[in-house]
Amino acid sequence: MSSYSLTPQTALIILFFFSFVWIGFGLFLGRKNKTLSDTMVAGRNVGLALAVATAMATWVTSNTTMTAPQLTYQLGVWGMLGYSLGAVGLILFAPLSTRIKKLLPDAFTSGDFIRVRYGNFAWRVFLIISFAYAFGWLISLGMAGGILVNALSGLNYQIGMSIILFTCVTYTLFGGLRAVIATDFIQTIIIVIGVAIIAVMIINNIGLEPIYNSVREERPMLLNLLFPAAIMFLFNNLIFGVGEIFHSNVWWSRAFAFSDGVGAKAYLLAGLFWIPIPIVAGFIALTAPTLNLIVPSADMIGPLVVGQVLGTIGSIIVFIVIFSALASSLDSLLAATSDLITQDIYRGHINKQASDEKCYRINRYIIIILGLLTWILCLPKITTLASLLYFTGAFVASTIWPILFGIYFRWPSGQAAALAMISGTLLGLLAYFYIGFYVAAIVSCATSLFVISIMSKLVPEDFSFSSLDGKGIT
Repeated sequence: MSSYSLTPQTALIILFFFSFVWIGFGLFLGRKNKTLSDTMVAGRNVGLALAVATAMATWVTSNTTMTAPQLTYQLGVWGMLGYSLGAVGLILFAPLSTRIKKLLPDAFTSGDFIRVRYGNFAWRVFLIISFAYAFGWLISLGMAGGILVNALSGLNYQIGMSIILFTCVTYTLFGGLRAVIATDFIQTIIIVIGVAIIAVMIINNIGLEPIYNSVREERPMLLNLLFPAAIMFLFNNLIFGVGEIFHSNVWWSRAFAFSDGVGAKAYLLAGLFWIPIPIVAGFIALTAPTLNLIVPSADMIGPLVVGQVLGTIGSIIVFIVIFSALASSLDSLLAATSDLITQDIYRGHINKQASDEKCYRINRYIIIILGLLTWILCLPKITTLASLLYFTGAFVASTIWPILFGIYFRWPSGQAAALAMISGTLLGLLAYFYIGFYVAAIVSCATSLFVISIMSKLVPEDFSFSSLDGKGIT
């Protein structure tokens, strides 16, 4: 008798059905894309409802629905509560999004701001960090798709990963950011309803008291609020989440795409709505001691628990929820990263005189290449989702202070920003390898703050923000 809660045939049916729906939706919405602005920033007129949905759905990634249970399984209560602090990044980005659109109303990417604010050297350092993070996140999302399918149905990891990647690449290719945002709206509804149903079904099937008693007897450390590694993770995840959002073109492109006055409200509401999702997803892992599960890899704990407790129906629900979460993040990241390569690498370095029409065509090729590279890098499952994800924390946390200070203050210089990002990244990576994943972002952020503060005191700049207006598109 099979130990999987779904048959491979059922898994394939679900995959092909939703692939058909998302691709069809992308083709339908893509008919309205006529210019580079349509593709990259959805015409710059996205309203509040779609804005909240796309911000929330993009942040409810596979890392939320699968890594939150993994971290709860490894670190306990602080694992799921710490992961929920990722909402702080969205909330803090709310006022920044308004400021960003005011400073650069015609820009396309986060790189546009760094270039005109700090100069070419800091811009190139920032791009290296951005691409390191983007590929880390792309690979983690692709891996999560394969892990999900394999954990629930036994279907080959590479097959599930390949189908999900192909689907997201295809509808992003044809639909651009407009399709990404529209599908995010539907995916948000699916995710919220699905996660709530799963939590209620698990509580009804097992009960809170048996779950608590089993954890207390078999893995009491998971309930220990003074668990040192978990406490460090709590602060590390807070900083990591802020760094992810502050630097990533995923969020800057939306700031440029939202209608005037929408950005601050959208990010604030999305952050508040997002908080319960990782808590509910992480709670699932606390049932593992009750079930006496054999867990081959910690990042499989969420699907395994649901399959064991809820059987076929629960597995179908979690399959759809995580597939939706994967798609809502993969499409956003593909679109944002392809925009960054088109605008900052192709137009910024290779063909500086490229027209919008030329960039529009190049952007489509870049999406395909990104999809292929991600697929190749995902073929060997070399690590767990959490390990891969938090490796990038050393990179992104180094950008927090250069971006924050650069947006609001005149005195940070390009040299100070570049040195802060370089030193923060290097020391954060050392901390990751020699101490643990749960301190990489903390070390990176602290180093970056120290360096940019000292450097700006020694060599201050008097930047004129009025020089930003209207720049960044050529």
